[in-house]
Amino acid sequence: MIDLHCHLLPGLDDGAVDLSDAVAMGVAGAASGVSRICATPHIRHDHDVRIHELGWRVAQVNHALRAAGCPLEVLPGGEVAETIVEHLSDEELRTVSLGGAGHWILLEPSPGPLSDDLDAAVRRLERRGFRSLIAHPERHLGHDMVQRLVTLVHDGALVQVTAATLAEHPASIGMMILARAGVVHVLGSDAHSPRHGRPVDLGVGLDVLRSVELMQPHLDWVAHTAPEAIVAGLDVQAPFTP
Repeated sequence: MIDLHCHLLPGLDDGAVDLSDAVAMGVAGAASGVSRICATPHIRHDHDVRIHELGWRVAQVNHALRAAGCPLEVLPGGEVAETIVEHLSDEELRTVSLGGAGHWILLEPSPGPLSDDLDAAVRRLERRGFRSLIAHPERHLGHDMVQRLVTLVHDGALVQVTAATLAEHPASIGMMILARAGVVHVLGSDAHSPRHGRPVDLGVGLDVLRSVELMQPHLDWVAHTAPEAIVAGLDVQAPFTP
């Protein structure tokens, strides 16, 4: 499986503290069945992530994982805040695209309920040749969340849910509503450190999705087909519609 959302690169944001932290996350991910991880540091104004450094930082972690005998591969990426999209060049967006393939952007909504600004960011990215993968909707529960996500999906976006939250109350209630509505497309761990918080593990989310009638025939698409297409920079359409 491919983890599309993980704060693995050390010393950049609120993720892995150091290289040993990053290796521990990779080892845990490999043990849970993850073969590739998109390293997605925060690309926003309150984190000093230098996009031109990300290539060698990914290479550094891959070298450390190989030295530790871990088969997992780290891919480039970034978690791009909706507020910074218009300030990034096309080259910078390609650098932080998922898998480095230049097409899919993991887009982080601003805190609070989803707003028209997120819609505008998705449309702005689309005009520039990028598609959006909306990150962790469980942080943005609101009365109109489902309808807003449905609109974004109709505009070409897909939705990434944090795997662990499908089994965690109270967020699990909202995420099950999304799954039954057909607006859960892929999972990510959104792991930050092996010392605390969520592990690099997608299986718990897939286990929960097996209980959703709409999702049952499409778990392989969620776990494999869609993530593989995303990191390859391919257009992909969900086999179910909201």
